[in-house]
Order: sequence, then structure tokens, then C-alpha cells
Amino acid sequence: MIVIGLIGRIAAGKSTVARMFAEHGAEVIDADAVARTAFDEPAVRRAVVERFGPAVVADDGSLRRDILAERVFGPTDGHVAALEDLEAIVHPVVRRRIEARLEAIRGDEKSAAEPAVVVLDVPLLVQAGWASRCDIVVRVVCDDAVRAGRLAARKLSVQQQRDRDAAWSRRFREADVPPEKTVTVDATGDLAYTRIQVSHVWDRVRRPAGRG
Repeated sequence: MIVIGLIGRIAAGKSTVARMFAEHGAEVIDADAVARTAFDEPAVRRAVVERFGPAVVADDGSLRRDILAERVFGPTDGHVAALEDLEAIVHPVVRRRIEARLEAIRGDEKSAAEPAVVVLDVPLLVQAGWASRCDIVVRVVCDDAVRAGRLAARKLSVQQQRDRDAAWSRRFREADVPPEKTVTVDATGDLAYTRIQVSHVWDRVRRPAGRG
């Protein structure tokens, strides 16, 4: 099994790059999607409500992600502590589910003609220690002005954008990014340009041993 990890700031284009890898045949594990379903576990739901209050749960029982975001993203020490508490509740569940999916894929590929390719779309991939599990780390970069435009389209204020960037940077260390297996994809421009770069990475992944 070949594991590709994606790293990059919010709105850099990681989800777009992940979809392009999926077009080539990779299986994408989206940690955000896994985290959303983690709230369905009673123990997780109970812990989140105990820490952040009943206001984070909507009338239909779903998680009010907007209210939760207000509690955990911000410039104060209280925001930092709240985010750490949320991660302590949710991340173990997300990790367990991702590990289980990787094991399932590893089992399925025993009957496949070639190794499976898995893309880990994990927002805090380096910070959470996943980089060491990856065969290739794809650093998705994007001009800050373009990122700001994308975030504005998501209705995030300038302060909210700064808060999310700060949260991402807080535990990110460049020294934790393995340079020998890291490649860069620039997602600033049009989709065709990004797709060409992703195809180059895919060709590298699928290049038969002994060639190139």
C-alpha cells in the first residue's frame, strides 16, 4: 500500500488535490468527514456537550459546527485550551477509524494486481504525527490572496481566517516534514495546472521499480 499525505493551510486546495488523486484511482480518507461522523458516537457527543455546553447541539441533534468553531478558534488562551480539549475528545476516535480503514484497504489489496494508493486528507497531518506513515507527502501551496478569497467565499471574516491560520500554525514544525519524500503542488492557478502537477506525482507513485 502506498500512502500519500496532504499538508497545507486552510483553503490551499487540499480537497481539490485529493479529488484529483481519486480520479486517478486513489482512495481518499477525509479526516474532516470522519470527524463529523465521530459525533454520532454517544461517548463523543456526551464529552463535547459536557465541555462546550448544550448550545453546540442543534434541535435535530446534529452538531452546531458554527457555534463550536466560535468556541475553539480565536486569539485568546481560552480558545487555545478549548481547541486542545476538543482535539483530545475527537482525535482518538478519528485516528482509530482511519487506522481501521487502512487495515481494511491493506487486506483488500492482497487480491489486487497492484498496490493500493491511499490519500490521507488530514488537516493536521504533520501535527498529529501522520507524516511518518506516508510514503509521499504532498505540500499543497497557494497564494495567500487567493486563499483569502476562497475563505471569504465561505463567509469567514478576516479575523476568522487569521484564527484558523493561527490554529494550524501553532503546532506545525517544518522540521517534522520529511524533505526526502515531500513534493509541492501549487493550487493557486487554474485547475488544469493543478491537475498536471497531480498527474506528475501520480506517475512517480505508479512508476515501476527500476525505472526513472
